[in-house]
Amino acid sequence: MSANTQAIIERDTPKSLYDHNLVDVEIEKLADGMVLYEKRPAKRRDGSVAEGLFNAWISFNNPTQYNSYTTDMVKATILAFRKASLDRSVNTVVFTAVGNKAFSTGGNVAEYSEYYAGNPQEYRQYLRLFNDMVSAILGCDKPVIGRVNGMRIGGGQEIGMACDFTIAQDLANFGQAGPKHGSAAIGGATDFLPVMVGCEQAFVSGTLCEPFSAHKACRLGIVAEIAPSLKIDGKFLANPTVITDRMVDEYGQIVHGEFKTGEDLAKGKKLIAEGEIDLSLLDEKVEAVCAKLLETFPECTIKSIEELRKPKLEAWNRNKENARSWLSLNMMNEARTGFRAFHRGNKETGREIDFVELRQALAQGVPWTEELIESLMPVAQIAAE
Repeated sequence: MSANTQAIIERDTPKSLYDHNLVDVEIEKLADGMVLYEKRPAKRRDGSVAEGLFNAWISFNNPTQYNSYTTDMVKATILAFRKASLDRSVNTVVFTAVGNKAFSTGGNVAEYSEYYAGNPQEYRQYLRLFNDMVSAILGCDKPVIGRVNGMRIGGGQEIGMACDFTIAQDLANFGQAGPKHGSAAIGGATDFLPVMVGCEQAFVSGTLCEPFSAHKACRLGIVAEIAPSLKIDGKFLANPTVITDRMVDEYGQIVHGEFKTGEDLAKGKKLIAEGEIDLSLLDEKVEAVCAKLLETFPECTIKSIEELRKPKLEAWNRNKENARSWLSLNMMNEARTGFRAFHRGNKETGREIDFVELRQALAQGVPWTEELIESLMPVAQIAAE
């Protein structure tokens, strides 16, 4: 810092500054350490530290449950974004999670199944918090970078798409899960996907629930940059379960970023199991974007970001309350069934109901009863066989 600037700071800095936070709390205490808030020194593009300036890292810390968010985590995240937004020393917010398996798979299914299922009035209150979390991201007064350290699925995908930039490790998978597990992707995905990838691909993701790779996510426009994370013998390799060496097949169809199949997929999974996951290149890319943002006019940058957020924000604000009402009532039937099946199921039984049996029952006018729901559970299906 030049001597002149330093002198002006010393002369003109107010003796006291107002605190515009609603509450003064340690974020980690709100969710038993499952949301972390850390200020890391901001760096210029040449790597030197910008004294007195920081990047705020907000991290989910529930890796044993794939960083799914509980009610308390949602509350802590809202306050964390407000805290970062109001901190005069914060340059950029990095939204990420602990570990290398998952950014987030969405709402905590154990909590959904054991508390909210069958209690629409309670789930409606929870959804007020969820909506506020998405709005806190979209309304943050600092640029928000989503650092995708692993899979970003379901509600995790929705809050991830609310970020301004997304940078992902290339082993990460993306996608929605609602219609497979008793919900609809109306916590942001149906608002953001048509804006970000176009209507047809939005239909594919929002209804078929088939995951796609980080390479495909980058091609579709959901991700700004990807970084390799698999190391074999000290060398980084591209995701070996994904086609990365060609753009089209013999029919001219785009295959770059699509998952391999058969023996090629098995070989790729074996290679991942034998290798080491290293997120250092991901962090380099995140730091590089933070540094580029640092070296801009702050008000011009945030105004540009506010304008660029408008298509997502307008769709979100138009639909979020209607979505909240529908999702609450859905806890009485399909969500009640789907979340329970996912929570009770496992690799042997599967985590999905028999959708054909459900449709057959409904076609005969069978009402939603506890007996019907229990008959559709994965364990019940195996017992019947």
